Amino acid sequence: MLMNNDEYFDVLNAIKGTIRQAQYQVSVSANRELVLMYHHIGQIINAHKKWGNRFIENLSSDIRLAYPNMKGFSVRNLKYMAKFAAVYPDTEIVQTLSAQISWSHNVAILDKLTDVKQRIWYIEQSIENGWSKNVLVHQIESGLYQRQATAPKISNFAKRLPSPHGELAQQMMKDPYVFDFIPLKPDIVERDIEQGLLKNVTAMLLEFGKGFAFLGNQYHINVGGDDFYIDLLFYNLNLRCYVVIELKTGAFQPEYAGKLNFYLSAVDAQLKKTDDNPTIGLLLCKDKNNLVAEYTLRDMSKPIGVSEYRISDPLPEGLRDTLPSLEDIRNRIQE
Repeated sequence: MLMNNDEYFDVLNAIKGTIRQAQYQVSVSANRELVLMYHHIGQIINAHKKWGNRFIENLSSDIRLAYPNMKGFSVRNLKYMAKFAAVYPDTEIVQTLSAQISWSHNVAILDKLTDVKQRIWYIEQSIENGWSKNVLVHQIESGLYQRQATAPKISNFAKRLPSPHGELAQQMMKDPYVFDFIPLKPDIVERDIEQGLLKNVTAMLLEFGKGFAFLGNQYHINVGGDDFYIDLLFYNLNLRCYVVIELKTGAFQPEYAGKLNFYLSAVDAQLKKTDDNPTIGLLLCKDKNNLVAEYTLRDMSKPIGVSEYRISDPLPEGLRDTLPSLEDIRNRIQE
């Protein structure tokens, strides 16, 4: 019987997919067992700390002598195991959370955080978003927990969106947003900044969060023959809705929300499909008066949130003037 090429390649691809899935499951299982082993070793070490400082050094030497091909038993790593076991005495937390991320993720969390609640929050976010270790460290250093989990968020989402869409939209917000992804160096020139802007759509999406698909900047819409341009237009795959983002270089003004309200109406009328949720708006300002923003949103018909943004940390005096304004950023991305 002659072999049909198309059918053969279908069979081959199915087998390759099965192998990849099995390899992934093996790697996940191996990581889980490694983290659980390290936790148990840490418990043993902590139970015998009375033996003094040389105890861990001797352990490291003897374990590596017994298992010369195994890595991970340096003095430094054994100390991390002890700290890991002390921080998480509840084995159930380790089994359900810590074992779902890599050991390097766990070490980064141990190094950079002291609050258990924050540690658990970042573990959950790492699992949900599939963060690499470097992304996790960036999110910790940018204060994501304070900006997203605990910051007071100004919006009318609860009143203007059905449940649970409103709650999910509220959880999506951050305050402030941090756009610190322009690389800085001592001899930086404007051309370097321009190139950095064009290369960092990925960093922008990371800051806005999971599920955001970038549709364009200065997005053109025509209403009654008049042209309008939306600063940033996204579609959020988790919220299943369009997200209109307007950037303002100064402090929040009530009239900004009125213009954004108009844009949301236009997007709902022209772009939104039947199975999409209502379009939401996010107004990002350099500064805001929370009470003024709350009063402004109270009677707005469309779902809008207001947050502040930060471009970067304070810079040396001589460098500060070389950075473009947020308006320059929009214009150069458009070019």
